[in-house]
Amino acid sequence: MSKRVEWADLPAGVRAAVEGRTGPVTDTTTVAEGLNCRLAAVIRTERHGRLFLKGVRDTDIAEAAALQWELALGPVVGGIAPVVRHSVRADGWALLVFDHIDGRHADLAPGTGDLPSIARALTRMTRLRTPAHLTVPAFTDGYGEHLTPGDAELLAGDTLLHTDTNPHNILIGHADGDAHVIDWAMPATGPAWIDAAYTAVRLMECEQPPDDALAWLTAVPAWRRADPRAVESFVNVVSRHWTARVGHRGAEPSNSRFRWLLQAR
Repeated sequence: MSKRVEWADLPAGVRAAVEGRTGPVTDTTTVAEGLNCRLAAVIRTERHGRLFLKGVRDTDIAEAAALQWELALGPVVGGIAPVVRHSVRADGWALLVFDHIDGRHADLAPGTGDLPSIARALTRMTRLRTPAHLTVPAFTDGYGEHLTPGDAELLAGDTLLHTDTNPHNILIGHADGDAHVIDWAMPATGPAWIDAAYTAVRLMECEQPPDDALAWLTAVPAWRRADPRAVESFVNVVSRHWTARVGHRGAEPSNSRFRWLLQAR
């Protein structure tokens, strides 16, 4: 994770540019979680109450690209993700101001009550499509050397995917219990069931019994309709990727969880 920059440590011109859109900032709380930004803070404003501010330096190329995806996809994912209220560029910084979600990170451990709302959010996500003016990478673009003949065709699709539904990227609202999926920094297009499948693997990582994770997965209609050949391709491609990165021994715990997805087909 990038070392966090505090609001008070931003250049004066950057703070002024933000306040030009939000009104005066009266208090800030730095947010420690997250990987893709230098600045992450809940700001309290005189005009609009609490907002979430996220920012990167222009020189941080990967982080700036991730933030640009969040801006570009904001109109598509609003309602699932917090609404982007303002985009600010000043003095070598790019920043986004979001609606603040009064909530907590999702609990994926056994006994959690969060899973129904997460399934509802993922079901809504299966209906997301990329706007015609944007070119979002295909899911398989990130796995090129690990594809075998037929994989690209089986894993093609027009659903907009998040691809990183870890618990820190899911917020549960305190008031209504709704799940909000945040940080759309690594989008892809592919089959509608992929984010749900990833989330089932996350459940297993959080000590959910595999049978329980797979039973939960059936709450997402797109998963129930998934082509078994495509699921097998997904499991094999992702497993080859992790084995190449960390070796067979290092990848086996993750790969074994992905293989459980084959038991549900």
